[in-house]
Amino acid sequence: MAVPPPSLLRSALRLLVYLLPFAQWPRPPPPPPPVPGPGASFSVRDFGAAGDGCRYDTAAIQDAIDACHAHAAAAAAGCTCRVAFPPGRYLTATVRLKSGVVLDIQSGATVLGGTEIGNYPREADRWYVILAEGARDVGITGGGAVDGQGLEFVRRFDERKNVMVSWNKTGACLGDECRPRLVGFVGCTNVHVWNVSLNQPAYWCLHIVRCVNTFIHDVSIYGDFNTPNNDGIDIDDSNHTVITRCKIDTGDDAICPKTYTGPLYNLTATDCWIRTKSSAIKLGSASWFDFRGLVFDNITIVESHRGLGMQIRDGGNVNDITFSNIKISTRYYHPSWWGRAEPIYITTCPRHSWSKEGAVSNIRFINITADSENGVFLSGSKGGLLRNLRFSNVNVTYKRWTSYEGGLVDYRPGCRGLVKHSMAGIIMEHIKGLEIENVNMRWAEEKSWQWDNPMDFRPSTVNGISFRNFRSDLYS
Repeated sequence: MAVPPPSLLRSALRLLVYLLPFAQWPRPPPPPPPVPGPGASFSVRDFGAAGDGCRYDTAAIQDAIDACHAHAAAAAAGCTCRVAFPPGRYLTATVRLKSGVVLDIQSGATVLGGTEIGNYPREADRWYVILAEGARDVGITGGGAVDGQGLEFVRRFDERKNVMVSWNKTGACLGDECRPRLVGFVGCTNVHVWNVSLNQPAYWCLHIVRCVNTFIHDVSIYGDFNTPNNDGIDIDDSNHTVITRCKIDTGDDAICPKTYTGPLYNLTATDCWIRTKSSAIKLGSASWFDFRGLVFDNITIVESHRGLGMQIRDGGNVNDITFSNIKISTRYYHPSWWGRAEPIYITTCPRHSWSKEGAVSNIRFINITADSENGVFLSGSKGGLLRNLRFSNVNVTYKRWTSYEGGLVDYRPGCRGLVKHSMAGIIMEHIKGLEIENVNMRWAEEKSWQWDNPMDFRPSTVNGISFRNFRSDLYS
């Protein structure tokens, strides 16, 4: 058999590498993360924890963690030790998770976060119920729950949006978001969170900050649907992160990568179910550094205010992002929540007049199905163009089922705020390079008069658009 010449093989390989991101079959899931072995186990009960939900068990929990950490440090490198929480309710102030320790919160056990400012450190950036800083080989598992008692921080209940307590009068922080987060890993390596429920955070729920090698799977996150700022998973400046088989039902953003102090790359999120009054997936708005190499695959988004979003406000660039095999349902909620029911939303307008503009390039939307009360919004800026976007096998059904006002586009935060605008299937601004292939738009016949155009753009700011097999129809 004749062997192809090396030049032909190299050409074929280059073609394969180019085509793989656009393949129409599901990507294989990431390899399962290593599960830390049980090793030694220390029960918090043996250290004096009452587990009655009334008395504080902070000292007993911390003593168990410290003993477990000492045991793991004396063992071989990479060994872990578990701190067991038998069934019960363990009320606590901040506890500090240390290297080599996995919290084993067993089924029927709940770790309850305290609701008084004295339960937390003086520094607001350390306000967590469970906090690990600079640790290696740490995690949380067991089938139980961590509960932040978020409803205790509601000052006034409101179906539109709750009014929350803020501890800003202490001077420890500013603004109306001064409340404790639930779980934080800061500057950690080899983080593993699995088979646990994280419930009712007063502020952000699971916070991954400047971490490397993080695995989050089979985690259930529940936050009150009317509570602001109770994000599901926030990933800041962290690299090599895997999120899979998670259910997130919360008021604010569900999966939210951000860049404050460095770039974020190699994030994969797969096989998740999401409901939120904000964005199901959102890059930003903190975006001082770059995002690259992110994959979101096989995700179901229901009754959310936004589906797939990017709010690039601070000069960071976004490159090489894939959204594939995603089902979306987006609807209007009260306009005090950011978003106007967009299934896909990208904006790069600067946060302030002096802010740098970041660009977005090489973004792929593959095998996307959406039912939505509003259209797709793709809005670059003069200095932050959207380049080389690709929509392949995308089906969007447009229909209205709530009574909220339409005809608005939302540039928040910063920029131009809420702006009146005609309704369209896709609104485009400041784009250079957009491929639309196998895209179907369907419009509910009974309210089709509310929609102005399938496509809304000006050739002066939008160029390089190509269409292949594009279809638009009414349906009853």
